[in-house]
Amino acid sequence: MSLIIEKRLVRQPDVYYFRLKAARLSRAARAGQFVMVRVHEHGERIPLSLADISPETESIALIVMAVGKTTTKMCMLKEGERLLDLCGPLGNPTPVKKYGHVVLVGGGFGVAPLYPIAREMKKFKNRITTIIGARSSDLIIYKTEMSSVSDRVMITTNDGTEGIKGFVTDALQALIKEDRPDMVMAVGPSVMMKAVSELTKPEGIKTIVSLNPIMVDGTGMCGGCRVLVGGKMRFACVEGPDFDGHLVDWDGLIARQLTYKQEEQLSFEMWKKRHPHLIFEK
Repeated sequence: MSLIIEKRLVRQPDVYYFRLKAARLSRAARAGQFVMVRVHEHGERIPLSLADISPETESIALIVMAVGKTTTKMCMLKEGERLLDLCGPLGNPTPVKKYGHVVLVGGGFGVAPLYPIAREMKKFKNRITTIIGARSSDLIIYKTEMSSVSDRVMITTNDGTEGIKGFVTDALQALIKEDRPDMVMAVGPSVMMKAVSELTKPEGIKTIVSLNPIMVDGTGMCGGCRVLVGGKMRFACVEGPDFDGHLVDWDGLIARQLTYKQEEQLSFEMWKKRHPHLIFEK
């Protein structure tokens, strides 16, 4: 059982930072990998990207948004309590090397896993530009963290309350014209990653995306995470999560992500009726 050694509210009302004691995992994990979490013995397994890896403190960090039953249950846990299962590191590390000018694009709370990736990229003396996108300024997270490992940070908001009014692709398009990247990596909603990939493809700019399909076990057995990449069926949990964004069948991926949406929502609504007074530990 993994001890929660730190928990704090990152963004009102439902995005939390968890730091977990995980000695062996922290030594083995690399930037870009993920873990599978189970809150209690009757709970489902959910994949969560690593938002920080710290062998020095024998810990890892996760960013969790309460969007469904399991993530809500996790966000109700308190500092000092424990998760039942923490399995990892899973997936393959992000390919880190000397690229030159690296642009990291994070949408929503997808920016968090870019933090350890940016830190590793800096070790290879890459020049890092980070683009963070959100619907409005109050939804932006990890700006301070990304600023500490980036040469430049650009903010975009749909409503224009901070930075550039528009989408991450607007900032990326302008950046391509003025300071062409050698590599782009995008993490966030599939629609955003698809838009980034469609923008960079005609420019011939190498683009890596971190896919987030449905996963059950995270070890390649269930097949729930399968996605077409370059016309071949790939399992994101063991062959990813990083893939060439120009080769991903985005429409197929997005359709599969919606497979159990109604069932998930129904399960969540039924659970909330049984627990009308949900309390999050700040």
